[in-house]
Amino acid sequence: MSAVRTTVVKAAINGGWGKSYHPATPIIPSELAEASRAAAAAGADFVHFHPRTGDGEQSIRAEDVDRALLAIREVSDIPVGITTGLWCCGNDPGERYRQVAAWRELPDFASVAFSEQGAAETANLLVDRGIVLESAVWTLDDVPALLASPTLARNTRILIEPLEEQPDDAVRTARAIAGVIREAGVDCPLLYHGDAATVWPVLRAAIEDSAQVRIGLEDGKNLPDGSLAADNDALIRVTRREIDLHAHASQTIFGGVSSAYTARTSGACQAR
Repeated sequence: MSAVRTTVVKAAINGGWGKSYHPATPIIPSELAEASRAAAAAGADFVHFHPRTGDGEQSIRAEDVDRALLAIREVSDIPVGITTGLWCCGNDPGERYRQVAAWRELPDFASVAFSEQGAAETANLLVDRGIVLESAVWTLDDVPALLASPTLARNTRILIEPLEEQPDDAVRTARAIAGVIREAGVDCPLLYHGDAATVWPVLRAAIEDSAQVRIGLEDGKNLPDGSLAADNDALIRVTRREIDLHAHASQTIFGGVSSAYTARTSGACQAR
């Protein structure tokens, strides 16, 4: 009997990259739509992307968010989330707040990095607007701000994004951050993801730790053997194979939620 699919896979389809990084990087709304549709077909449970201006620059302005979300929703019902990265707003927390407040077409979820100034205020605004929240931490130093945030219990997941360039160091940091969060009594799902050389080691650590995983061209363009992935779909399919191999080897079902998206349930995170 086949195992129930429970390990959640998030597809991060573009980040801040352009075509010179990888020709399959989706930029314009039609490309984002096709990449999202294909990600769902390849096995992703939800999609994260960075909206762009007409010139290809990262943006969270309402008009750019509208164009991207409407295009995606014409071709797929996969849940989609976007960044609120401060770099999209000239590193101005007030401008970010104003831009998020002006959104018209709302994403299913949005991420806020607690390494950034104004994170707590932006997280609160998302919750007030009825947008599902996922908070991110990059280092152990970010964790106290997350744990002190008034929206802690409203997170559908917490993203652990280690900055270390060496795989072993990145895995150690991800697990150390996870330990501190769990010791604080937080029990919502955790998601680990790496970058470049740390993508696959951190992803495998996440699978081993029953965490959610993230994969896509935002984080890296190479397959585990070092070859160039054709596109986001190829990365997602290999991720699903990694999950299946680990589940078979350990005879254990991993994950925290089913592949049916649950991010619209408020108060998913509990903290003592």
